[in-house]
Amino acid sequence: MDIAYDGGPFNGWAVQPGLRTVQGCLEEALALILRRQVRVVVAGRTDAGVHARGQVVHADLTAHEWENLPRRSDAEPEAVLARRLRGALSRVLGEATGAIEVRRAVVPPVGFDARFSALWRRYSYRIADRPEHWDPTLRGITLWHKAALDVGRMNGAAAQLLGLQDFLAFCKPREGSTTVRVLQDFSFERTPEGVVVAHVRADAFCHNMVRALVGSALRVGEGLERPEWLHERMLARVRDAKTKLAPAHPLVLEEVGYPETAEDLAARAEQTRALRDPA
Repeated sequence: MDIAYDGGPFNGWAVQPGLRTVQGCLEEALALILRRQVRVVVAGRTDAGVHARGQVVHADLTAHEWENLPRRSDAEPEAVLARRLRGALSRVLGEATGAIEVRRAVVPPVGFDARFSALWRRYSYRIADRPEHWDPTLRGITLWHKAALDVGRMNGAAAQLLGLQDFLAFCKPREGSTTVRVLQDFSFERTPEGVVVAHVRADAFCHNMVRALVGSALRVGEGLERPEWLHERMLARVRDAKTKLAPAHPLVLEEVGYPETAEDLAARAEQTRALRDPA
Protein backbone atom coordinates (compact mmCIF):
# COMPACT_ATOMS: atom_id res chain seq x y z
CA MET A 1 0.00 0.00 0.00
CA ASP A 2 1.10 3.53 -0.78
CA ILE A 3 0.08 5.81 2.08
CA ALA A 4 0.46 9.43 3.13
CA TYR A 5 0.02 10.96 6.55
CA ASP A 6 0.18 14.11 8.63
CA GLY A 7 2.54 13.22 11.46
CA GLY A 8 1.22 15.90 13.79
CA PRO A 9 -1.46 13.82 15.58
CA PHE A 10 0.80 10.78 16.05
CA ASN A 11 3.61 9.66 18.33
CA GLY A 12 5.62 8.45 15.37
CA TRP A 13 5.17 5.41 13.16
CA ALA A 14 5.84 2.43 15.43
CA VAL A 15 3.25 0.90 17.75
CA GLN A 16 3.63 2.07 21.36
CA PRO A 17 1.33 1.00 24.19
CA GLY A 18 -1.15 3.69 25.14
CA LEU A 19 -0.06 6.10 22.40
CA ARG A 20 -1.58 6.95 19.03
CA THR A 21 0.80 5.96 16.23
CA VAL A 22 0.45 5.64 12.47
CA GLN A 23 1.16 1.91 12.52
CA GLY A 24 -1.24 1.34 15.39
CA CYS A 25 -4.09 3.16 13.65
CA LEU A 26 -3.47 1.43 10.32
CA GLU A 27 -3.37 -2.01 11.94
CA GLU A 28 -6.53 -1.24 13.91
CA ALA A 29 -8.30 -0.26 10.69
CA LEU A 30 -7.17 -3.45 8.97
CA ALA A 31 -8.42 -5.49 11.93
CA LEU A 32 -11.87 -3.92 11.56
CA ILE A 33 -11.98 -5.11 7.93
CA LEU A 34 -10.37 -8.55 8.28
CA ARG A 35 -11.57 -9.31 11.83
CA ARG A 36 -8.10 -10.35 12.94
CA GLN A 37 -4.86 -8.67 13.90
CA VAL A 38 -2.61 -7.85 10.94
CA ARG A 39 0.97 -6.61 11.25
CA VAL A 40 2.17 -4.12 8.63
CA VAL A 41 5.79 -3.66 7.56
CA VAL A 42 6.91 -0.15 6.62
CA ALA A 43 9.57 1.12 4.23
CA GLY A 44 10.89 3.69 6.71
CA ARG A 45 9.85 4.32 10.30
CA THR A 46 9.24 8.00 11.02
CA ASP A 47 9.61 9.90 14.31
CA ALA A 48 6.84 11.71 16.16
CA GLY A 49 5.64 14.69 14.12
CA VAL A 50 7.28 13.60 10.86
CA HIS A 51 5.01 13.47 7.78
CA ALA A 52 4.92 11.24 4.71
CA ARG A 53 3.68 11.71 1.14
CA GLY A 54 5.20 8.54 -0.28
CA GLN A 55 5.32 5.93 2.48
CA VAL A 56 5.05 2.25 1.50
CA VAL A 57 3.80 -0.63 3.67
CA HIS A 58 2.97 -4.28 3.13
CA ALA A 59 0.75 -6.73 4.99
CA ASP A 60 0.17 -10.46 4.50
CA LEU A 61 -3.41 -11.46 3.66
CA THR A 62 -4.63 -14.93 2.77
CA ALA A 63 -5.89 -15.59 -0.75
CA HIS A 64 -9.37 -16.11 0.69
CA GLU A 65 -9.31 -12.73 2.47
CA TRP A 66 -8.15 -10.95 -0.66
CA GLU A 67 -10.63 -12.56 -3.02
CA ASN A 68 -13.55 -11.92 -0.66
CA LEU A 69 -12.90 -8.21 -0.15
CA PRO A 70 -15.39 -7.18 -2.91
CA ARG A 71 -18.10 -9.40 -1.39
CA ARG A 72 -20.91 -9.48 -3.98
CA SER A 73 -19.69 -6.56 -6.09
CA ASP A 74 -17.72 -6.69 -9.34
CA ALA A 75 -15.11 -4.24 -8.03
CA GLU A 76 -11.44 -5.17 -7.95
CA PRO A 77 -10.03 -6.10 -4.52
CA GLU A 78 -7.39 -3.35 -4.85
CA ALA A 79 -9.97 -0.58 -5.09
CA VAL A 80 -12.21 -2.14 -2.44
CA LEU A 81 -9.41 -2.44 0.11
CA ALA A 82 -8.37 1.19 -0.34
CA ARG A 83 -12.00 2.36 -0.04
CA ARG A 84 -12.80 0.22 2.98
CA LEU A 85 -9.59 1.24 4.70
CA ARG A 86 -10.53 4.91 4.34
CA GLY A 87 -13.82 4.17 6.06
CA ALA A 88 -12.20 2.11 8.81
CA LEU A 89 -9.53 4.75 9.38
CA SER A 90 -12.27 7.34 9.81
CA ARG A 91 -13.69 5.24 12.65
CA VAL A 92 -10.26 4.77 14.22
CA LEU A 93 -9.07 8.36 13.88
CA GLY A 94 -12.24 10.20 14.85
CA GLU A 95 -11.57 13.94 14.86
CA ALA A 96 -8.18 13.27 13.20
CA THR A 97 -9.88 11.71 10.15
CA GLY A 98 -7.84 12.44 7.04
CA ALA A 99 -4.50 12.35 8.84
CA ILE A 100 -3.77 9.00 7.13
CA GLU A 101 -4.67 8.51 3.47
CA VAL A 102 -4.39 5.23 1.56
CA ARG A 103 -3.33 6.14 -1.97
CA ARG A 104 -3.18 2.67 -3.50
CA ALA A 105 -3.35 -1.02 -2.60
CA VAL A 106 -1.98 -3.72 -4.91
CA VAL A 107 -0.68 -7.29 -4.86
CA PRO A 108 3.11 -7.00 -5.27
CA PRO A 109 5.43 -9.53 -6.92
CA VAL A 110 6.46 -12.55 -4.86
CA GLY A 111 9.41 -11.70 -2.65
CA PHE A 112 8.52 -8.02 -2.22
CA ASP A 113 9.24 -6.51 1.19
CA ALA A 114 8.33 -2.87 1.85
CA ARG A 115 11.41 -2.37 4.00
CA PHE A 116 14.08 -4.68 2.68
CA SER A 117 13.32 -4.39 -1.06
CA ALA A 118 13.75 -0.59 -1.01
CA LEU A 119 16.74 0.91 -2.80
CA TRP A 120 16.44 4.35 -1.22
CA ARG A 121 14.26 6.75 0.78
CA ARG A 122 13.98 10.46 -0.01
CA TYR A 123 13.09 13.20 2.47
CA SER A 124 12.51 16.94 2.19
CA TYR A 125 12.78 19.64 4.87
CA ARG A 126 11.39 23.20 4.52
CA ILE A 127 13.09 26.16 6.20
CA ALA A 128 11.94 29.79 6.15
CA ASP A 129 14.89 31.90 7.29
CA ARG A 130 13.35 35.32 6.70
CA PRO A 131 10.34 36.76 8.58
CA GLU A 132 8.65 37.76 5.32
CA HIS A 133 8.45 34.04 4.47
CA TRP A 134 6.93 32.96 7.79
CA ASP A 135 3.58 31.84 6.41
CA PRO A 136 1.17 30.86 9.22
CA THR A 137 -0.75 28.57 6.86
CA LEU A 138 2.41 26.48 6.29
CA ARG A 139 3.90 26.64 9.77
CA GLY A 140 2.96 22.98 10.35
CA ILE A 141 5.46 21.86 7.70
CA THR A 142 8.05 24.66 7.83
CA LEU A 143 10.83 25.58 10.26
CA TRP A 144 10.76 29.30 11.06
CA HIS A 145 14.50 29.91 11.43
CA LYS A 146 15.49 33.21 13.03
CA ALA A 147 18.94 33.52 11.43
CA ALA A 148 19.67 34.03 7.72
CA LEU A 149 21.20 30.99 6.02
CA ASP A 150 23.96 30.77 3.42
CA VAL A 151 22.83 27.95 1.11
CA GLY A 152 26.20 27.81 -0.62
CA ARG A 153 28.01 27.10 2.67
CA MET A 154 25.44 24.44 3.56
CA ASN A 155 25.86 22.69 0.20
CA GLY A 156 29.63 22.78 0.56
CA ALA A 157 29.35 21.05 3.91
CA ALA A 158 26.70 18.56 2.78
CA ALA A 159 28.64 17.43 -0.31
CA GLN A 160 31.49 16.13 1.87
CA LEU A 161 29.20 13.54 3.49
CA LEU A 162 28.03 11.77 0.33
CA GLY A 163 28.75 8.11 -0.29
CA LEU A 164 29.25 5.08 1.94
CA GLN A 165 29.99 6.42 5.42
CA ASP A 166 29.58 5.67 9.11
CA PHE A 167 27.01 8.21 10.33
CA LEU A 168 27.30 7.46 14.04
CA ALA A 169 27.84 11.18 14.71
CA PHE A 170 24.42 11.89 13.20
CA CYS A 171 22.43 8.92 14.52
CA LYS A 172 20.93 7.60 17.70
CA PRO A 173 22.31 4.04 17.48
CA ARG A 174 20.08 1.03 18.07
CA GLU A 175 21.65 -1.95 19.78
CA GLY A 176 22.88 -4.48 17.24
CA SER A 177 22.26 -2.18 14.25
CA THR A 178 24.80 -0.62 11.93
CA THR A 179 25.19 3.14 11.45
CA VAL A 180 26.84 2.71 8.05
CA ARG A 181 24.69 4.12 5.23
CA VAL A 182 25.03 5.28 1.61
CA LEU A 183 24.07 8.96 1.47
CA GLN A 184 23.07 9.53 -2.15
CA ASP A 185 21.89 13.15 -2.00
CA PHE A 186 22.22 15.86 0.63
CA SER A 187 21.63 19.31 -0.78
CA PHE A 188 19.84 22.60 -0.19
CA GLU A 189 18.08 24.93 -2.58
CA ARG A 190 16.37 28.27 -2.19
CA THR A 191 13.06 28.15 -4.05
CA PRO A 192 11.74 31.07 -6.15
CA GLU A 193 9.52 31.88 -3.16
CA GLY A 194 12.62 32.29 -0.99
CA VAL A 195 12.18 29.18 1.19
CA VAL A 196 15.15 26.86 1.70
CA VAL A 197 14.40 23.18 1.02
CA ALA A 198 16.74 20.37 2.02
CA HIS A 199 16.80 17.18 -0.07
CA VAL A 200 18.14 14.05 1.62
CA ARG A 201 18.27 10.59 0.02
CA ALA A 202 20.00 7.42 1.23
CA ASP A 203 19.72 3.66 0.93
CA ALA A 204 18.33 3.79 4.49
CA PHE A 205 18.45 6.05 7.51
CA CYS A 206 19.25 5.30 11.13
CA HIS A 207 17.32 6.86 14.00
CA ASN A 208 17.26 10.71 13.92
CA MET A 209 19.78 10.80 11.05
CA VAL A 210 17.99 13.28 8.77
CA ARG A 211 17.15 15.68 11.59
CA ALA A 212 20.73 15.55 12.90
CA LEU A 213 22.16 16.20 9.43
CA VAL A 214 19.86 19.17 8.84
CA GLY A 215 20.40 20.53 12.35
CA SER A 216 24.18 20.42 11.89
CA ALA A 217 23.98 22.01 8.45
CA LEU A 218 21.97 24.88 9.95
CA ARG A 219 24.93 25.74 12.17
CA VAL A 220 27.13 25.97 9.08
CA GLY A 221 24.53 28.02 7.21
CA GLU A 222 24.38 30.52 10.07
CA GLY A 223 28.16 30.85 10.08
CA LEU A 224 28.55 29.26 13.51
CA GLU A 225 30.75 26.47 12.09
CA ARG A 226 33.06 25.98 9.12
CA PRO A 227 31.79 23.94 6.12
CA GLU A 228 34.39 21.26 6.96
CA TRP A 229 32.90 20.81 10.43
CA LEU A 230 30.28 18.24 9.39
CA HIS A 231 32.86 16.02 7.70
CA GLU A 232 35.24 16.30 10.64
CA ARG A 233 32.51 15.26 13.08
CA MET A 234 31.57 12.31 10.90
CA LEU A 235 35.17 11.08 10.77
CA ALA A 236 35.59 11.59 14.53
CA ARG A 237 32.25 9.83 15.18
CA VAL A 238 31.45 12.56 17.71
CA ARG A 239 28.10 12.99 19.47
CA ASP A 240 28.03 15.89 21.94
CA ALA A 241 26.06 19.00 22.90
CA LYS A 242 26.52 20.39 19.39
CA THR A 243 24.61 17.45 17.89
CA LYS A 244 21.30 19.28 17.55
CA LEU A 245 18.22 17.70 16.03
CA ALA A 246 16.25 19.95 13.71
CA PRO A 247 12.55 20.03 14.71
CA ALA A 248 10.48 17.14 13.36
CA HIS A 249 7.46 18.95 11.89
CA PRO A 250 9.05 20.17 8.60
CA LEU A 251 10.38 16.70 7.72
CA VAL A 252 8.50 14.79 5.01
CA LEU A 253 9.18 11.32 3.61
CA GLU A 254 8.61 12.08 -0.06
CA GLU A 255 9.35 8.83 -1.88
CA VAL A 256 10.70 5.30 -1.61
CA GLY A 257 12.51 3.74 -4.57
CA TYR A 258 12.38 0.04 -5.53
CA PRO A 259 13.92 -2.16 -8.26
CA GLU A 260 11.84 -2.43 -11.41
CA THR A 261 11.67 -6.21 -11.82
CA ALA A 262 10.26 -8.92 -9.55
CA GLU A 263 13.57 -10.77 -9.54
CA ASP A 264 15.45 -7.67 -8.44
CA LEU A 265 12.86 -6.93 -5.73
CA ALA A 266 13.39 -10.34 -4.14
CA ALA A 267 17.17 -10.21 -4.56
CA ARG A 268 17.34 -6.75 -2.98
CA ALA A 269 15.31 -7.95 0.01
CA GLU A 270 17.66 -10.86 0.60
CA GLN A 271 20.73 -8.67 0.21
CA THR A 272 19.45 -6.07 2.67
CA ARG A 273 18.42 -8.66 5.25
CA ALA A 274 21.99 -9.95 5.22
CA LEU A 275 23.29 -6.46 6.00
CA ARG A 276 20.79 -5.25 8.60
CA ASP A 277 18.99 -6.67 11.55
CA PRO A 278 15.26 -7.46 11.08
CA ALA A 279 14.11 -5.30 14.02
